[in-house]
Amino acid sequence: MISVFDNGPFAPCPAPFNMAAHVLRFAPDRPQKPALEVLGRDQSQKWTYAQLEAAVRGTGTGLLAAGLRPGDIVMMRLGNTVDFPLAYLGAIAAGLVPVPTSSQLTAPETAKMIAELDVAAVLRDPSVACADHPREIILPELTAMRDLPPCEYDMGDPDRLAYVVYTSGTSGSPRAVAHAPRAIWARQMMVRDWYDLSEHDRLLHAGAFNWTFTLGTGLMDPWSIGATALIPDPDTPPEAIPALLRDHHASIFAAAPGVYRKILNSNCTLDLPDLRHGLCAGEKLSRHLSELWSDRTGRALFEAYGMSECSTFISSSPAHPARGDALGQPQEGRRVAILGPDGPVPRGAEGTIAVHRSDPGLMLGYLNAPDETEARMQGDWFLTGDQGAMAADGQITYLGRADDMMNAGGFRVSPIEVETTLAAHHGIVQVGVTSVEVKEDTHIIVAFYTGPQEIPEADLRDFATDCLARYKQPRAYVYLEALPTGANGKLLRRALPAYFKG
Repeated sequence: MISVFDNGPFAPCPAPFNMAAHVLRFAPDRPQKPALEVLGRDQSQKWTYAQLEAAVRGTGTGLLAAGLRPGDIVMMRLGNTVDFPLAYLGAIAAGLVPVPTSSQLTAPETAKMIAELDVAAVLRDPSVACADHPREIILPELTAMRDLPPCEYDMGDPDRLAYVVYTSGTSGSPRAVAHAPRAIWARQMMVRDWYDLSEHDRLLHAGAFNWTFTLGTGLMDPWSIGATALIPDPDTPPEAIPALLRDHHASIFAAAPGVYRKILNSNCTLDLPDLRHGLCAGEKLSRHLSELWSDRTGRALFEAYGMSECSTFISSSPAHPARGDALGQPQEGRRVAILGPDGPVPRGAEGTIAVHRSDPGLMLGYLNAPDETEARMQGDWFLTGDQGAMAADGQITYLGRADDMMNAGGFRVSPIEVETTLAAHHGIVQVGVTSVEVKEDTHIIVAFYTGPQEIPEADLRDFATDCLARYKQPRAYVYLEALPTGANGKLLRRALPAYFKG
């Protein structure tokens, strides 16, 4: 039996189509229902579905009135506030192409993106770093747009360009991933086979507004079925989240494994009577952490696997729990395979996890990089670059990365990008960067370097702060006389952790 799992066809995306119209499709039927609650320590900020739709469509009107036109690309340099999803959906409602970016990026990092994308405008909070651009629409202007009359939804081909997200690649440079409107339609496959989500749920996501994991799982997916999204105030400490879950009657909790780990390490009270289960993605969930959470709360954790190019497509759920260390199985409507050089391998054998090109959630391609897009294809299959094995029943076990990609708090980080940046330091001759497990289930990015002499760590940290987003910056630096290399002189990156003494 070969490692191909076909979980049946999924209804095609209707045409014409608009992502924002799909996300807010239930707003007319439940105008006074809470769509979003931003949870503070003292009070909460609430948005009804009517208020949410009015703000989104008013923003669309304002962006068009500012001279932007459907198809224009707009970069988002906004912080961890509700302004982010409102601007994102407002742009899509009007037919613009938003590019959500992390507020942690430095100005030099954004300069490369602006040049690559031919950005028409930057939607910006002045407190967020950004390279100069001749056309900026600043936050007060965006806020004022919400009171404008509603724009008409820009309906069109579900296969046209809708939005762009950035992911790091093995080349060392972040890549622009182009997605079609149908990507939001495909996310319905997660509703049953990961979330087990209904319109009656109150889903609390612990991530920031400007993180794509939060944007999809924490906001757009609950809104798409008429549920209520709960987001903690920025800078809410992990130990405060259980009280928010309890006091605001959250029925589902979503977070990266690191958040669950911090909650458990805080030894706070975990009395969560309304919680049905937790959701986990962004990095691999260990069995140890999953069992510890279940023991402390009496609630299960369900994991999902995906990537910027296809969001999540393998998951466990209440109806289909994962066995042992498995991730789960392909969701309804997905076609997934484990491939070797000559095609699908036998079930139980290791290979590369791949998703079929017909998947409606799969990217259109890497923007302006058709050769790189084609390089990720093997026939009709998109290669994820991650290794796995498929059991007889279709459950898939994750076996690690085929490349050396690192994971920092749910963000994929290329070691080559970090190495290239640090190599510019005048005191560094050679540098290797990798992820090191410093204690069970806890990994950090560590830079190993050579040079004439050891460099004060404070100097290296200052250098990295000026050049790299916070999540890309090494948490430790190790000076070595020489880096480990193979017979051909190539850096043995996977040998580096042995040199970390912690």
